[in-house]
Amino acid sequence: WGSRTLSRACAGEENWVDSRTIYVGHREPPPGAEAYILQRHPDNRIVSSKYTFWNFIPKNLFEQFRRIANFYFLIIFLVQLIIDTPTSPVTSGLPLFFVITVTAIKQGYEDWLRHKADNAMNQCPVHFIQHGKLVRKQSRRLRVGDIVMVKEDETFPCDLIFLSSSRADGTCHVTTASLDGESSHKTHYAVQDTKGFHTEEDIDGLHATIECEQPQPDLYKPLGSENLLLRGATLKNTEKIFGVAVYTGMETKMALNYQSKSQKRSAVEKSMNVFLIVYLCILVSKALINTVLKYVWQSEPFRDEPWYNQKTESERQRNLFLRAFTDFLAFMVLFNYIIPVSMYVTVEMQKFLGSYFITWDEEMFDEDSGEGPLVNTSDLNEELGQVEYVFTDKTGTLTENNMEFKECCIEGHVYVPHAVCNGQTQAPCAHMCMREREELFFRALCLCHTIQVKDDDDVDGPRKSPDSGKSCVYISSSPDEVALVEGVQRCVSGRVCPFKHLRFPLFTGEIYLFCKGADSSIFPRVIEGKVDQIRAREGLRTLCVAYKRLVPEEYESVCALLQAAKVALQDRERKLAEAYEHIEKDLILLGATAVEDRLQEKAADTIEALQKAGIKVWVLTGDKMETAAATCYACRLFRRSTQLLELTTKRIEEQSLHDVLFELSKTVLRLSADMQDYGLIIDGAALSLIMKPREDGSCGNYRELFLEICRNCSAVLCCRMAPLQKAQIVKLIKLSKEHPITLAIGDGANDVSMILEAHVGIGVIGKEGRQAARNSDYAVPKFKHLKKMLLVHGHLYYIRISELVQYFFYKNVCFIFPQFLYQFFCGFSQQTLYDTAYLTLYNISFTSLPILLYSLMEQHVSIDTLRRDPSLYRDIAKNALLRWRVFVYWTFLGVFDALVFFFGAYFMFENTTVTSNGQIFGNWTFGTLVFTVMVFTVTLKLALDTHYWTWINHFVIWGSLLFYVVFSLLWGGIIWPFLSYQRMYYVFIQLLSSGPAWLVIVLLITVSLLPDVLKKVVCRQLWPSATERAPQGTAEKTRLGLSHSDRGQSQERCVWVRCFSKFPFHFF
Repeated sequence: WGSRTLSRACAGEENWVDSRTIYVGHREPPPGAEAYILQRHPDNRIVSSKYTFWNFIPKNLFEQFRRIANFYFLIIFLVQLIIDTPTSPVTSGLPLFFVITVTAIKQGYEDWLRHKADNAMNQCPVHFIQHGKLVRKQSRRLRVGDIVMVKEDETFPCDLIFLSSSRADGTCHVTTASLDGESSHKTHYAVQDTKGFHTEEDIDGLHATIECEQPQPDLYKPLGSENLLLRGATLKNTEKIFGVAVYTGMETKMALNYQSKSQKRSAVEKSMNVFLIVYLCILVSKALINTVLKYVWQSEPFRDEPWYNQKTESERQRNLFLRAFTDFLAFMVLFNYIIPVSMYVTVEMQKFLGSYFITWDEEMFDEDSGEGPLVNTSDLNEELGQVEYVFTDKTGTLTENNMEFKECCIEGHVYVPHAVCNGQTQAPCAHMCMREREELFFRALCLCHTIQVKDDDDVDGPRKSPDSGKSCVYISSSPDEVALVEGVQRCVSGRVCPFKHLRFPLFTGEIYLFCKGADSSIFPRVIEGKVDQIRAREGLRTLCVAYKRLVPEEYESVCALLQAAKVALQDRERKLAEAYEHIEKDLILLGATAVEDRLQEKAADTIEALQKAGIKVWVLTGDKMETAAATCYACRLFRRSTQLLELTTKRIEEQSLHDVLFELSKTVLRLSADMQDYGLIIDGAALSLIMKPREDGSCGNYRELFLEICRNCSAVLCCRMAPLQKAQIVKLIKLSKEHPITLAIGDGANDVSMILEAHVGIGVIGKEGRQAARNSDYAVPKFKHLKKMLLVHGHLYYIRISELVQYFFYKNVCFIFPQFLYQFFCGFSQQTLYDTAYLTLYNISFTSLPILLYSLMEQHVSIDTLRRDPSLYRDIAKNALLRWRVFVYWTFLGVFDALVFFFGAYFMFENTTVTSNGQIFGNWTFGTLVFTVMVFTVTLKLALDTHYWTWINHFVIWGSLLFYVVFSLLWGGIIWPFLSYQRMYYVFIQLLSSGPAWLVIVLLITVSLLPDVLKKVVCRQLWPSATERAPQGTAEKTRLGLSHSDRGQSQERCVWVRCFSKFPFHFF
């Protein structure tokens, strides 16, 4: 075989940059050729893991200490080690170690799974061509330039240039679901010079070089896209292919697209961080106040140096500012527990475990597709309860994406297959005398598609033609194309034969260019045809068909122009666009097709419920206005009483954009006064004008006017939207002055941009592939499941985590404020009120489990009530439970309870003998009494807030209190050999042996809880919320059945039985 070059198939310019030269089969060029430059390329290992065995500890620690709370506690721990502080370093080090360890184990386990997946991929066997024979090696040993054979249903091990196929025409079919989510079969073509090489010996004799661009991540702009087979794609309906490796390992397009999505943060997390800063300021203030008061108090000599504690000479000569700074740090250490380090771990566990309620929800499982909901990130669970705007795609999201050919219009004549008139089925239009235009129209529909036809039932993604003589499978990249071909098959007599993919089909010795697309794309290119008679029928999707004749010379120039653009290494997209613009002009309009896309089940009910919940729903679609508007009416987004406002290109052509916007703004204000329900329709071209900067460089005025109009609309329809325009709309609303929480839902690759842009992205597992579901935060089988996800799961998630955050700050104020008050009674000596063990275990053991279980199981109203009354969603809108008013209430409640704990114990036992032998309580007994009252109060406070009780709640709440009592008895009742001193020995037992102590404990707990109970009772009677006014299920239960409310709660209870079978109790 003569030496052949593939460079002309893969490179189109000589003055290229950033390119690489590949020698097929590692054969060096013959003497006298260009200088041979050895290039180094990576092997074919895929590394998706984050850590290695050697760098896991340092790298993980570095990443964890980038979190401000962890870094803060690390500083506190180091201060305790360096200077003389009132508390042991263990009190800060142990909780920090616990948090760091739990997080490291979680991240290490996730990375181990990635290592496992990488090893399975890298050790996968691959067939190489070596010395004319097939050799089997591991995938990781593959190198650039190796020739590989891939068989049917195998995945391509790297990015390959397609050399030859077992098919005679040199084609192969692949699916790229793992790359871009598209499950359709795509056709690729072998390089013309090598498509005749069918055996291993032929391929081994190939002498060739490839010149191509350097690796880049864009999946849609590959070199010679028809010749390049990407790693991760799967070979389908082709026996085998041969290809040469051009990009391997981490340089493949799949690996370059591993980059993670931008991190989304919920409104709750942002509020939590703000509250943390407030408490950090409180901490610093406490430390400063105590430091100043200490030196004021010690200004008298007898207080600074009492006779029993004289200073040394070195202590007297120590710098005053250094002493003050050391004391300030010591007070910081003493009060640092006001910052709840364990809150972050509890929140992460709550989000992770709580996400299983969605995946286990049987009502959100779709039996037809066998799919259930997916949770791709659990960080945004509570954000589902804060959504103010829903942006939804139309096709495949609101509709079924199950297309049916309804009619076609040719030369102004409408053809309906199997039309029924007066109860009798009319003959199909094929029996009419076909004119030339009609024949061209049907030929265009038969040829302009990507359908593969196969007489075999066992094919991926089968779509059988119901009217064919025998079983015939249609496989296509779009359901529209299948519907069109089947429609033509019903219109035209005879069976449709397997179609060949002809770019420029020839018949009767003439060359024709057929073009099929949306009317907005076709009409500007048409010079002849009945444009005015092509109109969209209500609710139908239309595509226009046009053509033009080409003379042989024009055909040759067109082919040359396209080939030059396709193989260009630089500006390929621009050159292709220019080539298509040059070719697709002066067309003759043939007609249009109409396809019906039925509305999804309960889509209208879902939109109605969302609107009742105060959520504004926008539809963003690429369809034309008439079709999209009909769908909006069908799904009750628009009602018959809705007055529609249009902001379209047609209207802007008649008036200036400025005038149209001001006129709509006036209309909106007038309609607002009349309480009129109205909606807005805008198209992509009008949006481009609004977003386009003006001559003075500003575009804010138009945007603000547009936003003002949208705010006063109950619903908005955006039609003729490009994917990036969908993202622009979402971003525009997201960054408006109200900063509303946005949600985007779609099912196709064209919806990914808006899904990633929105605060919460939801993918519908539909017929357009899984790319939307993979790039989303959550995925659902049907649009109707959005109702329960927001109104039930989102509502409960937000209620639970809001209580968790506020409760954590509350119980830590109760914990530390008595310590602050104690300094006024110990001469600001930094003496601790609590024992070291209590300081360490308060947040880790004594009070952590009840709030975790509460944040997972609480139902302040039943599931059935939330589903039945969508307006309850308004009660929690705009982060209602984490506003400053609520935060201040919880903080002052903690301060009040701390005052009751401390001064109640102080005044009760001041100068009073409380034991039978006349002894009085010491400081450790006093601290233990305060701590005991505090643990019982904060736990019982949570019990009072609990509306939904199960045996798990009872076990955890009363078990936590029992654990504290047992621990205190053991901690103070046994002499522990590993302790050098034991100041708590017999303290707790002595406390419980005192009758007045029991009275004080009961009395102080009652006084502490009373104000909160009274506040709730008064507010419920005088200012009840919508949730409190909602009826809680049926008043009476039948003896043989449960009410709807009980069934909802039983469902959650069943979920928790499953949860505890999957997660052992000691996990917590």
